[in-house]
Amino acid sequence: MFAIVTIAGQQFKVEEGQELFVHRLEAEEGARVTFDEVLLIEKDGAVQIGKPKLNAQVEATVLAHVKGDKVIVFKKKRRKGYKVKKGHRQHFSKIKVEGIKA
Repeated sequence: MFAIVTIAGQQFKVEEGQELFVHRLEAEEGARVTFDEVLLIEKDGAVQIGKPKLNAQVEATVLAHVKGDKVIVFKKKRRKGYKVKKGHRQHFSKIKVEGIKA
């Protein structure tokens, strides 16, 4: 059984017990969160598609708040002596899907 759910503006295919990284959530570590925007559910070969969403929920637990890998942003204008090097690390929340309620 899996579901396609919208979390923090992005769509994810989730299954029970799966751990995934999503954009930073406002919940504390160890808190349970519920996502209501379920777009599709597949259970034993039967597919339910929402128009635009289903009356279902996905429950998850926030495991940790982490930072992603560093992305280097480098700007240069040739023959002008202009160089700028900056780095960026995106904030993520690691969540574990506890259950899908249809």
